[in-house]
Amino acid sequence: MEDQVAGERVTLARIAETAGVSVSTVSKVLNGRQDVSAPTRQRIETLLETHGYRRGARSAAEAPLIEIVFHELDAIWAMELILGVEHIAKDHGGSVVLTQSGTRHSPGPDWIEGVMRRRPLGVILVFSALPEEFKHQLRSRSIPFVIIDPAGDPDPDVPSVGSANWSGGLAATRHLIECGHRRIGIITGPEDMMCSLARLDGYRSAMTTAGLTVDPSLVAFGDFHVEGGYSYAAEMLARPDRPTAIFAGSDLQAIGVLEAASALGLRTPEDLSVVGYDDVAVAQWSRPALTTVHQPLRKMAEAGAEMLLRLRAGEATTTRMELAISLVVRKSTAPPPGTL
Repeated sequence: MEDQVAGERVTLARIAETAGVSVSTVSKVLNGRQDVSAPTRQRIETLLETHGYRRGARSAAEAPLIEIVFHELDAIWAMELILGVEHIAKDHGGSVVLTQSGTRHSPGPDWIEGVMRRRPLGVILVFSALPEEFKHQLRSRSIPFVIIDPAGDPDPDVPSVGSANWSGGLAATRHLIECGHRRIGIITGPEDMMCSLARLDGYRSAMTTAGLTVDPSLVAFGDFHVEGGYSYAAEMLARPDRPTAIFAGSDLQAIGVLEAASALGLRTPEDLSVVGYDDVAVAQWSRPALTTVHQPLRKMAEAGAEMLLRLRAGEATTTRMELAISLVVRKSTAPPPGTL
């Protein structure tokens, strides 16, 4: 396969000769095979990048697939993202393939070989980052990629779609303040995730603007799961000066807060107001129905898929999009005890 670059014809044979390897070794690297030593792979990847090697038009072997890569497919919000991507893919005559790999920060090394073999139209990654090696490999094969990023702040050279996490933290806390609460706890997400820090910053901004002191003992970094919400809420609510409201950084954590309050004999919202984040389906069916910050997950996925297809077609497109959040007020928030 050949591509015109800077007036010269770049061939696999030329790449192989420069790297001091066989053409078959270059082909293995291009196809994501793992039976090539790390130094050799890096040398070939660098040459492919330096020479601007790109595959030409999509071959018949490539499938009309958009691949979505998660680190946890069983996440409660995963289905919203899948449905959004599937909607756009279907409109363009394509399908969706799902892959689970890596940690919450980036996919694992096992994934790249599979994507090279599948040759999708493009890849949507639900992570906060992508290792440089993976970027080089995808770009050299002309496989576009977009991060749908409800969790972080991707590198500026990575096309991505996110949401306004700081605004979400601000809106949730302002709502509680407007209800009359002054002692407000927060259980955000993991400390190494940008979205957790952004939501915490929004909470702090709302508190400071209202002239309220942030009590460090009422600030916790959770894990976005029910168990974390339960354990941290149990600690806060066991205090003699317990909070009258808690902002949880995810709906699942908020469910844990509701359970902890109930275990301690506290009623929601009469004794404790609770706000969640995401607005997944469980939020409206919890008891009481959960006041929460709506993160437009399906729209984020649709926007990411559309961005991916524009990149595939070589069209100009924005490389960073941040969608607005909104507060959904239900039954889990009310004025604090003694003010009704």
